[in-house]
Amino acid sequence: TRGSGTLSATVPTLVIVFDFDPLIRIGETSVRIATLLLAVVIGAALLVAARVALDTTARGYPASRDLTRGSALGSFAHRPSLRLDDLLFIVLGIVPGAVIGGRLDHVLSNLAFYQSHPEAILDPAMGSLGLGLAVAGGVLTGVVVARLLDAPAGRWAHVATLPTLLAIAGGRLAQVLGGAGQGQPSDASWATSYGGPGPWGSLASAVPSHPAQAYEGILTLIVLLVVAGLIAAGAFSRRDGRALALGIGLWAAVRFAVASTWRDEPVLASVNVGQVIALGIVIVSVLALMIVRPTDAGPADPGADDDPADGTAEVHWPDPGTRPRF
Repeated sequence: TRGSGTLSATVPTLVIVFDFDPLIRIGETSVRIATLLLAVVIGAALLVAARVALDTTARGYPASRDLTRGSALGSFAHRPSLRLDDLLFIVLGIVPGAVIGGRLDHVLSNLAFYQSHPEAILDPAMGSLGLGLAVAGGVLTGVVVARLLDAPAGRWAHVATLPTLLAIAGGRLAQVLGGAGQGQPSDASWATSYGGPGPWGSLASAVPSHPAQAYEGILTLIVLLVVAGLIAAGAFSRRDGRALALGIGLWAAVRFAVASTWRDEPVLASVNVGQVIALGIVIVSVLALMIVRPTDAGPADPGADDDPADGTAEVHWPDPGTRPRF
């Protein structure tokens, strides 16, 4: 739940009302529908990541000394192909960064409370995680783990582009079924209200409000389609991580706009903490796009620059003996 202000609004004539039990009950056990949907979304994102990784590896890429230049995500020459066993370790490596970043995001968004109750900062039962720094932290630790595995971090970043956007969009849309992420009260005809006993994820859930979580989810799906179209058109044929930087940057821009409908108190003029964090992610994404220069990223396709005279490309596969096993 974001913000602590008093909520009030004139009930509009037309409003979208959710009046159902948000829990699935099996005996004494109950689980939120939104949680089940989120698990399905995460599973789908992992399957997409595995499929893209297989497609990337099946194409084959030559090792080139040009691939060691111009990338902030590391050298590609040591490991020109992708290994699916790396995917598991990278996903595990993303978790701590996402958790720590998400908690920091939540604390910053509710700083007044945590200044008065600093002992609650590390209490997992108190509050939640914020999405902005969770995504940033997860990307950071994922890149670090890829480097530790001597894996081509740039190509893994490329693989992660569409799954990351899918997970963000699906996760935000799943919140609609749990009543979490409601925005400010609104008299718009598309405002949403939650009836019944719940439990719902927002305070004053019966007050018609902006469906901020749906705004972000739908707009992120549009970002996903735009980035997917650019990838299909060959805009990121070098698979150097720029697609992920663009996708995350566009999502953060969307989040900055949507956050204007949140219930958070402004910290600078009319800008709230969530918007400040989103703006920071946009700036970092733009810098990443500038640092990873396509002119220095090496050949886009096998043999683009390193073809022998007869036109055939030599593909160098990793030596299993040089790779530490776990």
